[in-house]
Amino acid sequence: MLNLYPLIRPLLFRIDPETAHHLTFSVLDIGAKLGVTSYQPDTSACAPVNVMGLNFPTPLGLAAGLDKNGDHIDALAALGFGFLEIGTVTPRPQPGNPRPRLFRLPEARAIINRMGFNNGGVVNLVSNVRAAKFNGVLGINIGKNFDTPIERAADDYLIGLREVYEHASYVTVNISSPNTANLRELQQADQIGGLLEKLKQAQQELTGEHGRYVPVVVKIAPDMSESEIEAVGQALLAYGMDGVIATNTTLSRSGVEGLAHSDEAGGLSGAPLTHKSTAVVQQLYACVGDKLPIIAAGGIMGLADAQAKLAAGAKLIQIYSGLVYQGPKLVEEITEGLLGNASEQ
Repeated sequence: MLNLYPLIRPLLFRIDPETAHHLTFSVLDIGAKLGVTSYQPDTSACAPVNVMGLNFPTPLGLAAGLDKNGDHIDALAALGFGFLEIGTVTPRPQPGNPRPRLFRLPEARAIINRMGFNNGGVVNLVSNVRAAKFNGVLGINIGKNFDTPIERAADDYLIGLREVYEHASYVTVNISSPNTANLRELQQADQIGGLLEKLKQAQQELTGEHGRYVPVVVKIAPDMSESEIEAVGQALLAYGMDGVIATNTTLSRSGVEGLAHSDEAGGLSGAPLTHKSTAVVQQLYACVGDKLPIIAAGGIMGLADAQAKLAAGAKLIQIYSGLVYQGPKLVEEITEGLLGNASEQ
């Protein structure tokens, strides 16, 4: 892979983060067409990772949020991920929160965002998935519209599940973003059961309709107590969910105190989240063991972070903020490190 990112990053960091995001994707789209950003790991010496009945060529995936609408699936696939997750997508298009809503904290290798599920709606995303050439493992992350009352949130998740089911390898239910009002209430013990029951029933109906079982996983927040994590884990097991993603961004500002933009509202991601997210994976694994596959996300900035997540109990891992700071070469670094370790065992 031609690694131009170290040369480009200083220029990107001089402009608005959201503008830089779109500019980076324009470059990636062109690079993929020319083949200069292509990296395909050699997986011949290793068996694929089988999780949720799916074969993942490598355990490293892209976290949701980077490609909300599935506009750049083939460009991202060219980077060599073992799987991709797109979204979060909502039933209806929505603009998200007012700009500015994305902030870099370079001293801490961190990002704060309050995007607010900005996306073009589920119909648009499905159209993009259909147009993509990618035939690997594709997760689609679904959420609720900002103006849907929290007591009717299940309606939006059911719409999303039904619309994307045919096109997804697995579906992620995002109930942990801090940027949609009251969304995290759905993780609470008195609410999560009702939502999961409806999702499971719909999944069973869709399995019969399409003749294909699509796993459903739930993405949780890092800002829960150990007892809350255990309660969520037990609920996911009780209602037959297929996996869990730990974690989303954090509301904590530990590790970034006093830095520019540290007082901005939104979820914090990147290096300051590393240990907090790994602790949640460890606590969750202590509760559910191998009965519920864990996909780890949060603060994976290099190979050592990836290995720590797997050692804590995760079966798969996802990156996002690390890409912003390290560039596409991070995919190769982590993948080669993990595959090298696997072939030595």
